[in-house]
Amino acid sequence: MKNPIQLSPKDMINAYLLFFVIHGAQIGVGIQGFQRIIYKDAGHDAWISVLLAGIATHIVAFCMIKTLEIYGSNDLYGIQQDIFGKWIGNFLNAIYIAYCFVAFLSVLRNYIEVIQAWIFPSIGTWFLSATLLIIIIYAFTGGLRVIVGVSFFSIVLSLWILPMLIFPMKFSTVDSLLPILETNFSSILKGAQSMTFTIIGFEILNIIYPFIKDKKNVSKYTHMGLFATTTIYLAVMLVSITYYSEGKLLKTIWATLTLFSFISFPFMERFEFVAVCFWMLIILPNLCLYLWATYRGALRLVNISNTKFVWIFSILIFTASLLIQTRTQINTINTYFGKVAFYIIFVYPIFLFFIAILKKKFISKKEHKNEKA
Repeated sequence: MKNPIQLSPKDMINAYLLFFVIHGAQIGVGIQGFQRIIYKDAGHDAWISVLLAGIATHIVAFCMIKTLEIYGSNDLYGIQQDIFGKWIGNFLNAIYIAYCFVAFLSVLRNYIEVIQAWIFPSIGTWFLSATLLIIIIYAFTGGLRVIVGVSFFSIVLSLWILPMLIFPMKFSTVDSLLPILETNFSSILKGAQSMTFTIIGFEILNIIYPFIKDKKNVSKYTHMGLFATTTIYLAVMLVSITYYSEGKLLKTIWATLTLFSFISFPFMERFEFVAVCFWMLIILPNLCLYLWATYRGALRLVNISNTKFVWIFSILIFTASLLIQTRTQINTINTYFGKVAFYIIFVYPIFLFFIAILKKKFISKKEHKNEKA
């Protein structure tokens, strides 16, 4: 099945940029406080849960790539229409569009909460939401290459934050990691599943694949991006477990940001303020890519211009962000979204891969019989 939506040559990108897209899509608001959630399930073996979650992303990405290779220049939306037919395919497309919408809303609302909790407690949600949406609209209207450029600069300009982990390492105790594998394996697996909200984002590969020029290099750069993400999450988790006491980590909502709170320089006393503000650059790729993925799906269902779509999308997001006010509401959305995302991102692609292989074999057999006849 050919892609019914014409691809613009100006939107085509090189495969090496996938490293920045995948990595930029995965690192977002989740890294600010994922440690408490994983530690609650897996204890001081939480770093093993992070490692297992990282390995799972490589397995799922492998299935995604193989499915996409079967269809050549089609994305997930087109593949679902081809495999399941128009009606079921469009229903599944609508679910994926809803997923991208909620993912966007969750990232946006979580970041707004961090700004309000750490820097500007009295500033209105409406103001922060509107400001961020205007920036995202500007990037989106520039096209895919601009969004990929945002991902590139987001990573390059954020590299300086990682070495800041050296400061809390001075007060870390390695004994906190011992004994290894004290937690039962089912709890470790539960911790790995709890990483879902934090580590998702790489599923954007399903939508961006047709826009890659040299598709033979897709696998290499995708797995490089996933490896970089897993390495960072693992490093942050190890530092957090060895720095915080057990009781303190379970009570710290934003453990990563709190790690930065005691860092100070002669010219800068509150380093965490800089980190929170700079985090906007880190979440921009998340938001831009989810918005773009939602638009690509909407094109499969209705004929709509990108300008009209982005304003309708932004109004809906703006309204939804105002309805979510308390920490409990935000936490509830994160929890339920994480559970649904686990099946959409980690289970469904493997199922789709096997269905695509079976359909390919069935069509090949049918064509072979027709040739003989």
